Amino acid sequence: MPLDPRVRAVTERIRTRSAATRSDYLAACDAAAGKGPQRGQRLSCTNLAHGFAACPSGDKQALRSGPQANIGIVSAYNDMLSAHQPLETYPALIKAAAREVGAVAQFAGGVPAMCDGVTQGQPGMELSLFSRDVIALSTAIALSHDMFDAALCLGVCDKIVPGLLIGALRFGHLPVIFVPAGPMVSGMSNDAKTEVRKRFAQGLVSRDELLEAEAKSYHSPGTCTFYGTANSNQMLMELMGLHLPGSAFVNPGTPLREALTQQAARRVAQITALGDEYTPIGRVVDERTIINGLVGLLATGGSTNHAMHLVAIARAAGVLIDWTDFSELSDVIPLLTRIYPNGKADVNHFHAAGGFGFLVRELISAGLVHDDVLTVAGQGLAHYAEEPWLGDERLGWRPAPATSGDTSVLRGVAEPFAADGGLKLLAGNLGRAVIKTSAVADAHRVVEAPARVFASQEAVIDAFKAGELNRDVIVVVRFQGPRANGMPELHHLTPSLTVLQDKGFKVALVTDGRMSGASGKVPAAIHVSPEAVAGGALARLRDGDVVRLDSNTGTLAALVDAAEWAAREPVRFDSTEGEHGMGRELFAGFRQLAAPAESGGGIFFGGQ
Repeated sequence: MPLDPRVRAVTERIRTRSAATRSDYLAACDAAAGKGPQRGQRLSCTNLAHGFAACPSGDKQALRSGPQANIGIVSAYNDMLSAHQPLETYPALIKAAAREVGAVAQFAGGVPAMCDGVTQGQPGMELSLFSRDVIALSTAIALSHDMFDAALCLGVCDKIVPGLLIGALRFGHLPVIFVPAGPMVSGMSNDAKTEVRKRFAQGLVSRDELLEAEAKSYHSPGTCTFYGTANSNQMLMELMGLHLPGSAFVNPGTPLREALTQQAARRVAQITALGDEYTPIGRVVDERTIINGLVGLLATGGSTNHAMHLVAIARAAGVLIDWTDFSELSDVIPLLTRIYPNGKADVNHFHAAGGFGFLVRELISAGLVHDDVLTVAGQGLAHYAEEPWLGDERLGWRPAPATSGDTSVLRGVAEPFAADGGLKLLAGNLGRAVIKTSAVADAHRVVEAPARVFASQEAVIDAFKAGELNRDVIVVVRFQGPRANGMPELHHLTPSLTVLQDKGFKVALVTDGRMSGASGKVPAAIHVSPEAVAGGALARLRDGDVVRLDSNTGTLAALVDAAEWAAREPVRFDSTEGEHGMGRELFAGFRQLAAPAESGGGIFFGGQ
């Protein structure tokens, strides 16, 4: 199917916009590539001896003689995160599989991996966004020794995969495959969990009852099963051609999961510059790849966090995208899944219904993705319309199911859940923001109500408990951007705001902070840019100002007389409370350097 002309137009606009930065990036990749293994070209004997000193004798001899591929393993393993606990056993599997094909694998380095599920509503959440850039820096350090011909990146969750990818892209001459761990098996239903959370917010159930419900939801090794940022990351890696096909949602601890991990090692050894299939990551990730990832995000109702992460990833490869690109593509891309918080199912149900292979084939057949891209599996996206399987203990791929096994979870392009992808740009006198509407009912797509302005989510919750928000209200939480306090997620507000909406009030959230990748049925204008601390208009808002959030027309505005609005003095930010404790003082430099949300919200590439 020819590429949809609207998708082509956005792609060409991005290509034109990015011509200079992309050219510079590719020139840097080519300059780094050189000829042959870099350890044999640039490292001195002393350098090289240090690099293989601790290797087993066979690996040491292979690295000493030179022609074998050496694979660097960069891992986000820790055993506090359920999603990353399975990664503990991966290095041994990878090393053994690499030796089978005459290669060597070394553990190059670990990167930090924090969990937003643990830090939601806590001071540690103010380190969350910047952990992405720390992970990118850590990846760069791991690969800085010039010992490697390729890399495997082991990671799953929110900031971790974007950070690994940003770091790996700065070594664009290396082939890189991303190796996931897979979701935990399904636990307590999402509907039941949400109901307990709402009842706890109203004081109707005890903390012990809430904890029991949460423990039944998050109960074993593997990724959380709702479709938040972690699982959106896995979708992105598939559609960007950086996973082996069908890797994302195979459960941990299964023979198929182990076989895919081993095959990733074999495959990355095949695509180094030492062979005939050289596939450097800098050539895999281009403007078409970025568009494919964005299309997948929209078609699946993915995480709003990628309105920043995907921007930052693209910039690491010299590709410049913005929220206008997101919004224009959203008008074109149909919503093909209903996975919580956009439905009742979890990612295991999605996988069983036909999963990623079915989704990719539908997008290719409708001309909504670029199918002529380079991937780690070879040329063309069609490989990703296949699913992995084990036959006679051998890993193979076969066509994904031709029809959805459950049309309440997964549908084809001919019968989508919605005609658009539900991630929209909002703009007006309050700035530019994004909103996810795929889980928002039509009746709540437009909210016009008096504002109640807060400077912290704790203050919102206190007001809710005091009964002060029992009315039509637009809750404004400002001074939550990257430069103010590191831009924590405000998912802790979801139960309270949902209760207000369920009481029949018109409710919305407006903030220069982030919502969770699991943001749901309450309309939320998030990432408002410029942020209040950097001269953004949210600093001019006052309690009682009427605000209009219209996701149909893309409007976010304070309905205040223009002359009065211009004359108002912005409220000044009091940063004293959030500058210290829980390590926040160490990130003062990050806050000063942080780019606006629409430029990725990080400390790299903000001037591009």
